[in-house]
Amino acid sequence: QVQLVESGGGLVQTGGSLRLSCAASERTFSTYDMAWFRQAPGKEREFVAAINWSGSSTYYADSVKGRGTISRDNAKKTMYLQMNSLNAEDTAVYYCAARRAYSLGSRPYEYDYWGQGTQVTVSS
Repeated sequence: QVQLVESGGGLVQTGGSLRLSCAASERTFSTYDMAWFRQAPGKEREFVAAINWSGSSTYYADSVKGRGTISRDNAKKTMYLQMNSLNAEDTAVYYCAARRAYSLGSRPYEYDYWGQGTQVTVSS
């Protein structure tokens, strides 16, 4: 059972930046593909970015392409999401997700393990 804990959320002004972290309990973290999703109030959970087990391949939603960078440190069993040029549409609860290495997926049902989420609020 993989346990995931997100951190790094908070209140940030429009145009600001945040780095989210997702710490995993699983010692075989390096065998999992990872992803970030987000969910705004009243909306469905949406894909943000994904990274493969080794970090050699990444995939971004159009909404964050050019503003977001997903990365991972397998030695620390941690994944990151650096988000720049934040705007009100980025306000949401951000979740990290994991699944056994297969291929990069962008749909929530493709992932088996989820964190509890961290709130990101962008204010003007």
